[in-house]
Amino acid sequence: MSDCSSSGSDEELDPEIELLDELGGTLTKWTNYIHGWQDRWIVLKGNILSYYRSADEKEFGCRGSICLGKAVITPHEFDECRFDISVNDSIWYLRAEHPLLRQQWINTIELHKAESGYGSESSLRRHGSLLSLTSAASGLSTTSASSCKKGYSLREKLAEMETFRDILCRQVDTLQKYFDNCADADSKDELHRDKVSEDEEDFPTLRPDGDYLLNNSSKEKLFPVDNLKGPLGIDFKGEAITFKATTAGILSTLSHCIDILVKREESWQRRLDKEIERRKRAEDAYKAALTELKKKPHYGGPDYEEGPNSLINEEEFFDAVEAALDKHDQIEEQLIVHWDPTANTLVKNYIHSIFPVEEMVQSHMNYSLQDVGGDANWQLVVEEGDMKVYRREVEENGIVLDPLKATHAVRRVTGHEVCHYFWDTAFRNDWETTVESFQVVETLSDKAVIIHQTHKRVWPASQREVLYVSVIRKILSTNENDPDTWLVCNFSVDHDGYPPSARCIRAKINVAMICQTLISPPEGDKEITRDNILCKITYVANVNPGGWAPASVLRAVAKREYPKFLKRFTSYVQEKTSGEAILF
Repeated sequence: MSDCSSSGSDEELDPEIELLDELGGTLTKWTNYIHGWQDRWIVLKGNILSYYRSADEKEFGCRGSICLGKAVITPHEFDECRFDISVNDSIWYLRAEHPLLRQQWINTIELHKAESGYGSESSLRRHGSLLSLTSAASGLSTTSASSCKKGYSLREKLAEMETFRDILCRQVDTLQKYFDNCADADSKDELHRDKVSEDEEDFPTLRPDGDYLLNNSSKEKLFPVDNLKGPLGIDFKGEAITFKATTAGILSTLSHCIDILVKREESWQRRLDKEIERRKRAEDAYKAALTELKKKPHYGGPDYEEGPNSLINEEEFFDAVEAALDKHDQIEEQLIVHWDPTANTLVKNYIHSIFPVEEMVQSHMNYSLQDVGGDANWQLVVEEGDMKVYRREVEENGIVLDPLKATHAVRRVTGHEVCHYFWDTAFRNDWETTVESFQVVETLSDKAVIIHQTHKRVWPASQREVLYVSVIRKILSTNENDPDTWLVCNFSVDHDGYPPSARCIRAKINVAMICQTLISPPEGDKEITRDNILCKITYVANVNPGGWAPASVLRAVAKREYPKFLKRFTSYVQEKTSGEAILF
């Protein structure tokens, strides 16, 4: 039950406050570190903010509410769509769909907070009534507007009162006309009597027809005897009886209304007493829970920052990360991204520096293509068909820096095609599902660009960003029996125009996609088709996350995500090149 009890009898409520409209809308509310942000139906009424699981479940009651009397509304420093509402130790973390909607919510809440003067915290108020349930000045009690809506017998009695009032008004009008006509008749009678008294010489005689005549033998008729009857011919006695019955009915109905109000007052008083008792128990339970909570580790809200001193254990950390990744996968399955390459305008901000591009390319050609089968330091972690994923466990200062190498064989595509779609930013959003936004910072040449990339946050890990040079190269074979090699190399660099952001952790990467095309000669003089080509892929990734996270979590996520990425990307290239001319 919300705060809807009566106030003191000596305190009046402001009608403008009582008649504030109920406002509602959908906001995203922080739930816990497992389920993260969830859509909730938020209702603002008076100075009470409540939330429901959805608008359709309002009839089942709210899942929580806070009084805005002493609430502090704080817009988030970095997240433009988020704001927090805190009352003592209770904090609600809320997010709107866009910054403008967030500001509208904040303004509306502040307005209701300013206009709702509700006295002390211990006072019990009820909304929707302009009168208190108890009155110290009278032995009789009034009722609330909401009570009248539910009290059908009371409403019927009030309708009876309206009917009695109409009848009584008509009766009063009828009797008033009767008395007025009687007064007029008496005036006319007196006037004629005075005139007769002045002119008569003898006593008048009465004719058989009932008319008074003068003794001077005048034939003139003075006035008929019928004029002494009721002017309107009404039954005065019947009207009087009806009037008495109407007033008795009014008094009886009033007595019945008073009885109903007294019973209603007793009912509300019992509900008020129960509410006071319930709140007292809830307050005691809250104090006990707060005391117990202080004895246990406190898990943070959405502002929780990862670190080696975190109180959250690795199993819970992994569950939260896995839940967030599953949610991202579901969203990506429902989205079809259309990329417009003309929308990405490349602007040179300054004369580019010289980056160690050739050194990185040569390093990958020398070491990344080496066979890992005989190296005991490499562990085979995933094997699915032609795909094999290896990992070498490396930690530095508690940070996991495991190098990863994956080999794969994809039919019906060439190494040039695979590297082209991996390097060209025009197709990046078609297959990359972990990126929130990216942009080309600088074009170094037609085969090398600098890219700034922000990845989607996977709570409870902090959000990551990377700034790297992306280079595509064709390496000619020194042996005529070996195929040429196509290579894409992405490695982190620094850039004056893009310093590290305060809201993200900058990760460091050194990634290479190395592809060779193997051709099986067709029979006879037939042309080479896609059925005759096979692309051998070697994918190497060295990632420094830039911050601490549980080693077991990072390794479990890498084991899960890298195979998914290779299968998703190579399937995209096969679909993209199907029916197209072969690009060697």
